[in-house]
Amino acid sequence: MTGARPDAPVVTGTPGATSVPARPTPLLPSFDLGAPAPTVAAPTAPAIRLQGVAKRFGAGPSVLEDVSLDVRPGEFVCLVGASGCGKSTLLNIIAGLDRASAGTVETPAEGSALMFQESALMPWLTASRNIELALRLHGVSRAARRERARELLDVVGLADAVDKRPHELSGGMRQRVALARALAQKRPVLLMDEPFAALDAITRDILHDELDRVWRATGRTIVFVTHNVGEAVRLGQRVVLLSSRPGRVAHEWEVGARRGDGTEAAALVTEITTRLRKEIRRNAA
Repeated sequence: MTGARPDAPVVTGTPGATSVPARPTPLLPSFDLGAPAPTVAAPTAPAIRLQGVAKRFGAGPSVLEDVSLDVRPGEFVCLVGASGCGKSTLLNIIAGLDRASAGTVETPAEGSALMFQESALMPWLTASRNIELALRLHGVSRAARRERARELLDVVGLADAVDKRPHELSGGMRQRVALARALAQKRPVLLMDEPFAALDAITRDILHDELDRVWRATGRTIVFVTHNVGEAVRLGQRVVLLSSRPGRVAHEWEVGARRGDGTEAAALVTEITTRLRKEIRRNAA
């Protein structure tokens, strides 16, 4: 956008009069009491806020302890950690499927969509009908459901699989349908619990590209659980490492521009993997 700066003063005068250069608006601190103070943008509230979250099942040991984490709107955060450190438990707490034993959890009023390791599709329904089922539960009319389901299948690259049933689809294709079904819920937060863990490397790499494209197109806030550090760096804007049980936030890494730099990304994978191995050894000691 071109034109004067928003804070530039406007000078008015009589037509034909000699124009006088405008005096710049003084910066604070200023003794000019009539000068407007610079506008400061209000901080954006986090999409997810966890403060001092703990979880214990019955009289057993603590699974999570003092977990505090903010996730910005539209941010892609990956959670990594050793097996049993409470990653999936934390995801279930964010989703509202489980309650924290202590601490506070703040999430959008519209709720979250959750995508599991398995596609969990209804085997007797077509790809389109599986998505329509989620839309039906949200009160969408039949005609609108059909059209929206086709749109979502196109978004995930399955426009030609509308009438196929799950047994006619590959594992990667079934996960794409599950992703489309999660997007159909129009929740601002998408929670993903190792959705690509059971897929072969080539299919997983393709789905990484698909998920990245969908995330950029929809602006959803995503929290993604994985054991694969390379996957976390490939997808996430930020990688959060949970310590061995009880799970706490042990360290965080801002990935930033390193996502697209092969050398920098590889170095970051090595750094995170080294820290993860230390956590695993600590738990085994």
